[in-house]
Order: sequence, then C-alpha cells, then structure tokens
Amino acid sequence: MVARKPCPFCQIARGEAAAWIVLEDPHSVAFLDHRPLFPGHCLLIPREHYETLMDVPPEQIGPLFRNAQRLAQAMEKGLGAEGSFVAINNRVSQSVPHLHIHVVPRRKGDGLRGFFWPRQRYASETEMAEIAARLREALESRDGER
Repeated sequence: MVARKPCPFCQIARGEAAAWIVLEDPHSVAFLDHRPLFPGHCLLIPREHYETLMDVPPEQIGPLFRNAQRLAQAMEKGLGAEGSFVAINNRVSQSVPHLHIHVVPRRKGDGLRGFFWPRQRYASETEMAEIAARLREALESRDGER
C-alpha cells in the first residue's frame, strides 16, 4: 500500500498549515497564492476535499461561487483592479489535487494574454455542429442520471 501525502489545501482549511487567509466561512477558504500571477491572486477552496469541480455536490456550488464573486468584487474595491480572471483546472494543470478556483486581479495592459491559451478555429460549421451535438448528448445523459 502506498501512503498518500497529506493534502496541503486540506491542511490550510483545517488551520494546520500557514496561509494568508483573506476569506473563510463554513463552506470555503480563500488565501493568497504563494506564486501569484499578480499581487492579490487568491485560491478559493472548498473546506471539504473534492478533487475536481465535477466532484462537488450541487448544493455546495452556489456558496462556493458566491465567494468567488465576493473575491472578484474585493479585488476591484480593495486593490483598484479593473477586473478579474476566474479559472479552474480539472486534473490537467491542477498542481494540487484539491479543487481550487483562481481569482486574479486584472488591469488593462497587465501582460496577461488570454491566460496562455493557444486559440484555434473549428475546421468547419459541420465540425462545430458535431461537437455541439456530442456535448448536448452528454448533458442529457448526465441529467438522466440524477
């Protein structure tokens, strides 16, 4: 049996690891990212350990995203940010396997260009229609599972 390393975000949520906490309530904790894109970059985590957005129970999504909204507003009011960037990685590029929402203050000309995403076009309208149909089918089958 392989021993799993303790989750650093669970340790922060339980107060067992140091972090610069900026918001906490019964549902979630937000703290400054130790390697920010810009000063004020926060990570918002659910108190309970969920690896991805898909693992979070539906009744907890609202409180979690209300806090993401509050953080984005605080960045404008408290830091003079002109806007914010809010993002989640699920598995790919997820440095800690505990759901975390990046809330990043933004300013015009800050140098962040599309958050490093290489953009591309669809090959055709047919490809777009096929992709949309596959997503709708997956959504319908998922909704039937509830």
